[in-house]
Amino acid sequence: MLRFLTLAVTVLICAGDARAQPAVQDHVGDVYELRLKNTTESSTDDGSSGSSQSGGLLVERVVAVRDDGVELEFDLPPEATAEDRAGDWQWPARVLKSPDGSLHLLNAAELETRIDAWLVAGGMPREACGHWIFTWNAFKIECDPHSVIGTLAPFDLRIGDLRDGASYAERGGLGPVLLRMRPADAGGSAFVAETPINPEFVRRERAESDVVVAEIMGEPKTLDDALQARAADDVTGEITTTFTTDAGGRVVRRTTVTTLTTTDAEGVVERSTSTRTVEGRLLDPSKP
Repeated sequence: MLRFLTLAVTVLICAGDARAQPAVQDHVGDVYELRLKNTTESSTDDGSSGSSQSGGLLVERVVAVRDDGVELEFDLPPEATAEDRAGDWQWPARVLKSPDGSLHLLNAAELETRIDAWLVAGGMPREACGHWIFTWNAFKIECDPHSVIGTLAPFDLRIGDLRDGASYAERGGLGPVLLRMRPADAGGSAFVAETPINPEFVRRERAESDVVVAEIMGEPKTLDDALQARAADDVTGEITTTFTTDAGGRVVRRTTVTTLTTTDAEGVVERSTSTRTVEGRLLDPSKP
């Protein structure tokens, strides 16, 4: 299955919009619930079809507001069990969100210790790190503490100050896109950006998936071989990203819809639509 596709959109807002809204302020102790949902539907011209759903829930806490960014802690929700935590070494993760939008891991040593315990509990040697296995799903034995940054990226609603022309950046992007703006519920605004698919990015994503499947099936394949096999794929499509802000200008929802049409070397056409939505909600610290 092709991993959910994300491409970059550079957000450009005119100066008039920048003056119209106040800057968003962070406060130490603020806690946000971040809820992620992914859905994908696909079909081919030979009549086959499929769909999938996934998602997750994290809690974000503002630890400190610094000159070089905002220090944040991401963790599982309070109802997470000891078993939930034992099965996932990534949380809590503490990061610095820099003004340029990048995330920097601050508690790597703590995560390293949890990785060691996780490997022991699972009966896995360190040599298994980086390999893929199949249980109820494809599963990578990930042992790099900094991989948590990639896990956090889909949950991140802190995309910079839209009103000041800052950029929303995810890998594989194509160039600046001027946003359309329209009113949204609760006195906020919605900013809509569109950008075409990057065919090379899609071919590489599919090639990487082919390598994973080959490893699971016991038939190893190099990435170069997989890229060569995908070189003839014809790829078209579009990404539409909608950012919704509240009345104070903070982004509370990001919805990314990716439509994709791929024709492989044998002429088989596959069409897919993937939707990723992440929503943020400020929690009342006085309530559990």
